[in-house]
Amino acid sequence: MRCPFCGSEETQVKDSRPAEDNAAIRRRRSCPACGSRFTTFERVQLREITVLKTDGRRVPFDREKLARSIRVALRKRPVDEDKIERIVNGIQRRLESEAENEVTSRQIGETVMDTLKEVDQVAYVRFASVYRNFGEAKDFREFLGKMDDR
Repeated sequence: MRCPFCGSEETQVKDSRPAEDNAAIRRRRSCPACGSRFTTFERVQLREITVLKTDGRRVPFDREKLARSIRVALRKRPVDEDKIERIVNGIQRRLESEAENEVTSRQIGETVMDTLKEVDQVAYVRFASVYRNFGEAKDFREFLGKMDDR
């Protein structure tokens, strides 16, 4: 593992332990070259997923981008970090097991919305406002009206 501070390839594992409900291994590492310490996570990956964007580009699936967007939606909500990790792991596993090697960004967005709807309705609306690109207050009213109809 390359040191993120100095680039040295000679890093040492100081401690390893299970993380995220045993879905990952957390490793504390140190770099003998610069003395820095950092943490890495090792996770099982069932297959490589490529995301087909709406503009036609193909990019590798980015788990951290998914986690960031969910954290933003759940910011200041009563959902702890462990629950967020379980949500991200669940969505990733679902995409890896259900989808082909290529998945559309729309499929990912809809999967996140379905999950957030069950976890926290405020986060669901927050995510939807960005995902569906709400531009005005009436967009929120329409969306909330559809939620009430269900």
